[in-house]
Amino acid sequence: MNYIITFLIAMVPLVELRGAVPYAIATGIPMWQALVIGVVANMLPVPIIFFFARRVLEWGADKPIIGGFFTWCLKKGHKGGKKLADTAGDKGVFIALLLFVGIPIPGTGAWTGTLAASILDWDFKRSVIAVMLGVILAGLIMGTLTVLGLGALS
Repeated sequence: MNYIITFLIAMVPLVELRGAVPYAIATGIPMWQALVIGVVANMLPVPIIFFFARRVLEWGADKPIIGGFFTWCLKKGHKGGKKLADTAGDKGVFIALLLFVGIPIPGTGAWTGTLAASILDWDFKRSVIAVMLGVILAGLIMGTLTVLGLGALS
């Protein structure tokens, strides 16, 4: 059951792998298994986000009730992508996107990184590879911090 919960947590926006890996390790799942489950689950929504999220958000931005949230998502994705592009330039966007997703702080996961790549019309293949490498990096960081933290508590 903990494997399924880990998988589902990794697919949730904002929580993603950053919550799934610590949960998995804390419930006794070995780190390497937690990383595999977390990366696979976190990456599953990426193609859907890349190809459809922007369209859905643009469609709903002017609708009552959902419009405010959809507009916020669009602005966050555009702001994140623009900041990456401005900071890194054209050639450094791959590394910037990888690091944006890979440094485990709130709002910088696969969902936001993929949405930013989609909004700014970046190349799908390069974006997915950068996001996946970033997810792996975030998983390694979170796994290591969790193991160290649980070890310190023991």
